Amino acid sequence: MVAEAYDVAVVGGGLVGVATAWGLAREGCRVAVLDEGDRAVRASRGNFALVWVQSKGLGLAAYAGWTIRSSNAWAGFSDLLKQETGLDVSFQRPGGFHLCLSEKELEARANTLKRLHNQPGIVEYKTEILDHSQVAKMLPDIGPEVVGASYCPLDGHVNSLRLLRTLHTAINARGVKYLPSHRVDAITREGGEFRLVTSQGEVRAGKVALAAGNANMKLAPMVGLEAPMKPERGQIVVTERLRPFLPYPVVTLRQTDEGTVMMGDSKEESVDSRGLTLGVSATEAERAVRQFPLLANVNVVRTWSAIRVMTKDGFPIYDESETHPGAFVLCCHSGVTLCANHALTVAPMIARGALDKSLVAPFSARRFHVQEAG
Repeated sequence: MVAEAYDVAVVGGGLVGVATAWGLAREGCRVAVLDEGDRAVRASRGNFALVWVQSKGLGLAAYAGWTIRSSNAWAGFSDLLKQETGLDVSFQRPGGFHLCLSEKELEARANTLKRLHNQPGIVEYKTEILDHSQVAKMLPDIGPEVVGASYCPLDGHVNSLRLLRTLHTAINARGVKYLPSHRVDAITREGGEFRLVTSQGEVRAGKVALAAGNANMKLAPMVGLEAPMKPERGQIVVTERLRPFLPYPVVTLRQTDEGTVMMGDSKEESVDSRGLTLGVSATEAERAVRQFPLLANVNVVRTWSAIRVMTKDGFPIYDESETHPGAFVLCCHSGVTLCANHALTVAPMIARGALDKSLVAPFSARRFHVQEAG
C-alpha cells in the first residue's frame, strides 16, 4: 500500500510543532504531525507559561522585535483558538515584574536593560525601574527585602498545560493528521518529495518542518541544515491554591488562573528530566518566600523538571535548506512567547515555500559560523 502524501510533515508535537501545524492548516495545507507521543521528553509540558518581552534581545537586537511582535499578536491568537475550540488558554497581559532583593541586584538589572536598549537596531519599548514603594502599590504583598524591580507592560502569561491541549484540539479540528509513536529515524528527498522513515512506517510530504526541539540536532543534518543546541534542565515548584494575591507575573514566580503558584527559572547542565535536585527547589522556594512572605507556610503539591530547548546562544533558529528545497527548521526556547508568531507568521511562509529574508537574516544557524570565525 502506498503511504498517504501530505503537503507538509511537521516533526514534533510540542508547542512549536502544533502551533506551526495549525497555522499551515489555516493556509489550506494537508498536514501531518509526526510525534514521539506521551513518552517524549517534552518541554511543552514543563514550561513556565510566560509570554515575556523584557530582557529579550541582549546580544541580538532582532530578537526583541520578534518577541514584541508575538506578544502583540497573542490576544488575537488566543481569541482565534477559543473560537475554533471553545477552550480558553487564559492569556493575560497585565505587564510583568523582575523583582530584586538587593541594591546590587537592582543596579545590575538597570545596567542590563540600559545595555539592551542601547544596542543598534533595537525596537523601543518601555521598561521601567521601580523602587520598593512603587512596586508595593502594584504588588501589596511583597516582602521588605524587595528593594525594587523592573516592570514591562508587554509581559503576560497563559495556562501552560491548557495551551498544549488547546493547540492539539485545534489541529484536530482543522483535519491535521496527528501521528504519535512516529519518531523520525531518517529523512530523504526523492522525486521532489520527502520520505520520513519511522518505526510505524514511511510518511511522504512535499515539505518538512523540523520542530522537534533538541532532537533537531540529529534531524537537521539529514536535510542539509544544522541546529546547534545546548539543552539544560529547569525545575518548577507548584503550591496549593491560594487567594488571588499576584495579579502580575514575575519572571521567577506566577499565580495561575487556577490559584496555584508556580516557582521556577533554575538552570542546570543535566539533561535527565527524570530527576530533581532538592537544593535547587529549596533555593527557588526560599527566594519566593523572601519576595512574598505569605508563601512561607503554604503546601507544595507538585515539583517537576524539564529539559529546555536551548540553542547554543539562546536565540531562535529559523532556516530553510539549500540542498533539500522545502525543508525548514524551527528551534527556540520561548515556545510559549513565540507561539503566535509560529502560527500566524512562520507557518504562512512555509506554506508559500520560503522564509522571508527578514527572518532568516538574523536567525539563521549560519550566525554560528561567523561567531566561530570571529
